[in-house]
Parts: sequence; C-alpha cells; structure tokens
Amino acid sequence: MFDTIIGGTRRTLDFALHCGASRVLNMSSGAVYGVQPPECLHVDERWLGGPDPRDPKSAYAEGKRAAETLCAIYGQQFGLDVVSARIFALLGPMLPLDTHFAAGNFIRDAAAGQGIRIQSSGQAVRSYLYAADLAVWLWTMLADAPRGSAYNCGSEEAVSIADLARRTAAVLGGPGVDVLGREDAGWNPGRYVPSTVAIRRDLGVTAQTPLDEAIRRTALANGWTAK
Repeated sequence: MFDTIIGGTRRTLDFALHCGASRVLNMSSGAVYGVQPPECLHVDERWLGGPDPRDPKSAYAEGKRAAETLCAIYGQQFGLDVVSARIFALLGPMLPLDTHFAAGNFIRDAAAGQGIRIQSSGQAVRSYLYAADLAVWLWTMLADAPRGSAYNCGSEEAVSIADLARRTAAVLGGPGVDVLGREDAGWNPGRYVPSTVAIRRDLGVTAQTPLDEAIRRTALANGWTAK
C-alpha cells in the first residue's frame, strides 16, 4: 500500500510535468494527522501530529503524508502547482458495502432487512460527507485553491459508530443494532472529524446533504427500495 501511494503519486507528478499540466489536485487523506486527540473535536490543517511510524497499520497514512511531501518537492524544484485535498470519511453511490467501511456494512445489512452487528464498542467517532458535495469541493479546489495549499474535505457532523448504525437502521427500516463490545482492531479507534473552517472561508463551499439523506441516497444507489 505504501509503495502504491508513493509510486503512483510520483508517476502522476512526472506525467503532469511531461504534459505541461497547469495544476495537479492531489487526493490526500485526513489520515495524515494520525490519531486525533480526544479533546480536539475538529482537527484543522494546522495540526502537525502524525501516525505512529512503528505501527504497520500506519502504511496508508504514512504513504499519504509522504505523497504530500513529494508534491511540495515538485512544487519547489520544478514549479509544479499542486493542491492537496485531505479527504475524510464519505457516503455515496460507489461506497463498497462489503469491505472494511462500517457505514457501507451497516447500509448493506439494514437494506437487506437484517440487524446491524457492531463488533466493537461502537464508541469511535466519525463524520460523513456525501460524495456529490465532495465533488463540488474538489472541482472548486482544482479551480480556485491557492497554490500549494491543503484543505480538509469532510463533514463536521460527528457521530459515534453505534449511533451511525442506529440512524442507518432507522432510515432504512432495519430491525435494530447489536453492539458486541469487542476491542476495536481498526487503525483509529478514536475520533476522526475535521474542521472545515478554512475551505469554507477561503473557497465558499458547504456541506449540502444531511447525514440521514446521505444514508438514504447511498442505499438507493445500491439497489435498496424504500418500503
């Protein structure tokens, strides 16, 4: 994963130089901040924390951090104009329902009329931006973001994994939620919620789609039919 991120970013930047691209939009991640301190309700672009380099589960986050550094190097050494979008959790039509994304698994189970089972305690906190809103933000960044800038792209509406499961069941008519309370084996069992003050202030974008509507639209795009 680390090699894919770094190698892919380098090839993209080299290709941008080769074809004379006027700007590159680097798709980064909120994972670059590492574990968000519990007292930090919304992490912003000034936070200089990072993932634990001793943990192999940090491969994705460390790859994204190194990719942003590559972008900065290409900007200084070759004059390439690169901006980075630090993307947080999403909902939308192409969200996989059968991988490690909790929101997708919840939608899959509730849409099938099954109970939602949470293996962990469900106390981890996330936020979810709808994909159509993200698309507007990314196009706006590509057109108007200041040279060399990086912006958080995500929702500020924080929700625990357990509450997300309950809201998904309520929106889609699932029978309920079962929380097993096992240890969370994920890369970030804590908080993962951005501050979007900077991008809203500088570029005028906003999150237009409420969480419940994002859940409903994601389910509809994956074949769910409202009863």
